[in-house]
Amino acid sequence: MILNNAKLYGREGLWTIDIEDGRIRSVTAAAETDVSGKDVRDLEGKLVLPPYVEPHIHLDYVFTAGTPRWSKSGSVFEGIEIWAERKQLLNETKDDLKKRALRAIELQVKNGIQHVRTHVDVSDPTLKGMEALLEVKEEVKPWVDLQLVAFPQEGLYTKPDGEELLIRAIEMGADVIGGIPHYELTREEGVKSVIRALDLAEEYGKLVDIHCDEIDDDQSRYLEVLAGEALRRGMGDRVTASHTTAMASYSNAYTYKLFQTLKQAGIHFVSLPKANLHLQGRFDAHPVRRGVTRVKEMLAEDINVCFGLDSIVDPWYPLGNGELMSVVDAGLHACHMTDYAHIVKALDLVSVNGAKALHLGDDEYGVREGNPANLIVIHADSEYEAVRTQAPVLLSVRNGKVITETQPAVTETTFRTEA
Repeated sequence: MILNNAKLYGREGLWTIDIEDGRIRSVTAAAETDVSGKDVRDLEGKLVLPPYVEPHIHLDYVFTAGTPRWSKSGSVFEGIEIWAERKQLLNETKDDLKKRALRAIELQVKNGIQHVRTHVDVSDPTLKGMEALLEVKEEVKPWVDLQLVAFPQEGLYTKPDGEELLIRAIEMGADVIGGIPHYELTREEGVKSVIRALDLAEEYGKLVDIHCDEIDDDQSRYLEVLAGEALRRGMGDRVTASHTTAMASYSNAYTYKLFQTLKQAGIHFVSLPKANLHLQGRFDAHPVRRGVTRVKEMLAEDINVCFGLDSIVDPWYPLGNGELMSVVDAGLHACHMTDYAHIVKALDLVSVNGAKALHLGDDEYGVREGNPANLIVIHADSEYEAVRTQAPVLLSVRNGKVITETQPAVTETTFRTEA
């Protein structure tokens, strides 16, 4: 298959992408390429980029909002309470959980996502969620690469068996070790949970992704613990801090000091703009904080940040449809990044930056010669127009095969203006 007249993301001109045996054989200037006699798709200048990356979702929670009840406060903490109640009241089967997760993954695939990191609750003694998602991981391989985070949703030290369950989940096959230090009973136990996660990552050779400081408290500072430990151990590139919404409440003086550690450590960040705009500031009178971490400032310091959705219809977030372009739109607005320079680089936040956090590797991720033929085509002829119009995915190609194809909408109107 040949994709001709492609506008490559971040590059000028039109290009021809020659795909053979599931890999990209060549990427050449369109005018210099003879495509006669081959299976050719003329993209007519449409934008081509690597597949979208969803760096933070909870596939074991999807489509559970309203059971056993809807959240009234909209806060992170009520969401955790509702989830704990649901596990007590509903004895959901593993197959039911898998059906919900697969329904969400289908939405993601339709929206051009081929790489997903999902957090999986390992607070349940049955570890049913991890067992189900390990099976899903194998079933969806033709369409999606799935990373599983062993995530102690109710805290690592809030229950006697929390640490044991985390280790069991790792040994079952989790790819990443998670944590939630701001939900532990004391600050000391929060610090202990961060250190233990990094210990286990070193012992088992795993990545780390911590729900870190997802609270509006300017004294919640587990991020400095995570970054400091990662720096001392030389493992920053294997560590991700998710949410970090407390950073929006830190003083500028403290943040300046913190950034020095973050830059040295080289850890990654995931911001969840739509979810945290919904969840944060719930205990504020006016003015109400936006509750989104300092994305713009971290990017300016060359700290890797990516965007994710977080939830699809669960106790924490009652909306969500598996697509990331609206996340980009919300994030650019929330972070005051609607200047032209940020707009034309915004798709980095849901593609290459997420690929770095997930450790996908340049030899596996990217539209370049020799790489697997994994890419998407979106309905826009420039980076600016893609973001402005929230352009849909027209074509998703994985290992050289089309896995999703969408015809652009056609609207007819009687509205006319004089020439």
